[in-house]
Amino acid sequence: MMTKEEFIKQKRERKTFLVIDEEEGDSITPISLYRRMKGKKKFLLESSQLHQDKGRYSYLGCNPYGEVKSVGTEVERTIFGRAEKLQGNVLQVLEEVIAQSQVDSPFPFCGGAVGYIGYDVIRQYENIGADLHDPLNIPEVHLLLYREFIVYDHSRQKFSFVYVCREDDSANYEEVYERLRVYKEEVLQGEEAEVNAIPSTLSFTSSITEKEFCEMVEMAKEYVRAGDIFQVVLSQRLQSECIGDSFALYRKLRIANPSPYMFYIDFQDYVVLGSSPESLLSVREDKVMTNPIAGTRPRGKTKREDEEIAKELLDNEKERAEHMMLVDLGRNDIGRVSEIGSVTIDKYMKVEKYSHVMHIVSEVYGTLRKQMSGFDALAYCLPAGTVSGAPKIRAMEIINELENEK
Repeated sequence: MMTKEEFIKQKRERKTFLVIDEEEGDSITPISLYRRMKGKKKFLLESSQLHQDKGRYSYLGCNPYGEVKSVGTEVERTIFGRAEKLQGNVLQVLEEVIAQSQVDSPFPFCGGAVGYIGYDVIRQYENIGADLHDPLNIPEVHLLLYREFIVYDHSRQKFSFVYVCREDDSANYEEVYERLRVYKEEVLQGEEAEVNAIPSTLSFTSSITEKEFCEMVEMAKEYVRAGDIFQVVLSQRLQSECIGDSFALYRKLRIANPSPYMFYIDFQDYVVLGSSPESLLSVREDKVMTNPIAGTRPRGKTKREDEEIAKELLDNEKERAEHMMLVDLGRNDIGRVSEIGSVTIDKYMKVEKYSHVMHIVSEVYGTLRKQMSGFDALAYCLPAGTVSGAPKIRAMEIINELENEK
């Protein structure tokens, strides 16, 4: 616990710093902590790889102090209840907001933005064709900004209540610790919210018919045969109606598909949840990394079968070609923001095994150019090659031509 003298010293010397109150956590889980939180716009970030660096921590929080959302160049920024409508590039707006909360932290996440950046943000940088119809009518980008959150350390079995004390924060030492005390009391002594179960099976319908989708695929193949593209990733929206709690759905997902990156974000009007094996982009100081994953097989029932499946996966010509294509895309994306000659492949076509499946994985690194930021790297890497194709821009133009909605 920080002393009052240390708090005053930090206030005097730093723009932004963290106030951390740590508790034992061997008898509690992030799921139960989440269910006890009473606030609005809650989030939970978890990982199935609890004893590796990238899965060591889980994060959760509620009651954001602000949010940034956009459709096209129309951006809405709300900070401490003050809303502004802006015109411009949403990533530039977000970079300005995040710059005000830069802080030294013992955790990879130290407050900031939690949410999503959608596929169509690419339209801020590239002309891929006319806007498509959006049947969901939700923002293309929606991020929530937090200054209070909880970090669960799976390695040490402790959790920390964290308050981000900004330069413009008027709260004194006693007020900050009172906020943390109330926060702790709520999640440690509060009742867990009831979660209504969802049906064990759900039936889904597609946004297009099977015939329409197959025709779309055949048209895409013509572009491949003509040499326009090597690969294109077409999609369809699947939807289902069910009565129940979306958090119950998340809990089923984390059991059925435990992954390095699992998330549940309640935007109040809608919820985004999912799980993924890959990190699109990581920027730490001046090191930037993208993590191409392509090539998948189910896990074997025995160790020997596992090894045989892994060998077959690596020997498969189609899987190797697809993976190498994504590695080349990653090298190109990272190269656009990196120092000349700094792009390397530190891990190349290695099989990584997860609970239910195995993937071919590579890691592409570069050293960020001095005039570039992590947001520049994000702009060049979006969207992932796994949801677009190669060459990326031409593939997205074709997707925009063939698909009829976002």
